[in-house]
Amino acid sequence: MSGNQIVFQFIIRQWDKGQLSSAHLTKRAALPDRYPIQATTAFTSSGKGFIFSQHGDDIPTNIFSKGRIHNIKRSDNQISFDRFRVSLVSDQIFLEYLAKDSEPVTIGNPEDGWLQCRYHWRYGVEESGQFYWMYEDVILNVVKTDTLDVDVFLKSEPTVIFNGV
Repeated sequence: MSGNQIVFQFIIRQWDKGQLSSAHLTKRAALPDRYPIQATTAFTSSGKGFIFSQHGDDIPTNIFSKGRIHNIKRSDNQISFDRFRVSLVSDQIFLEYLAKDSEPVTIGNPEDGWLQCRYHWRYGVEESGQFYWMYEDVILNVVKTDTLDVDVFLKSEPTVIFNGV
């Protein structure tokens, strides 16, 4: 693949209350925060190609039954998914973090180097008459590239590391 592309790599680690021990925490902490790109979803908007690559998010719940990247909202100059929004203004690209009940936070421009965003959260799930908490560690790696290199995230460190709430 080549051209004017923005690559989004989601890494979503999930666990429930039964996996809160220090051994589970150590095992999750040892997992990588970047992988080679494996496109799972792609589309174009405003003359740019968007590639989504997802790792994890493999425990389906009634909240996200199809996973995060299937809930993409697009308009002429914005794309929103999960807690993130990409604004395309005058040929500039801005990644924003959308925390609940807060103003959007601009993280940066993926044309200036790749960005890594992280947040942790939990949400209640009710399935088959049972209620439980699902915990998640979400990592989003973003880069704008003219020529796609599947190892782009492995070859350098992020220009920006953003930790959301």
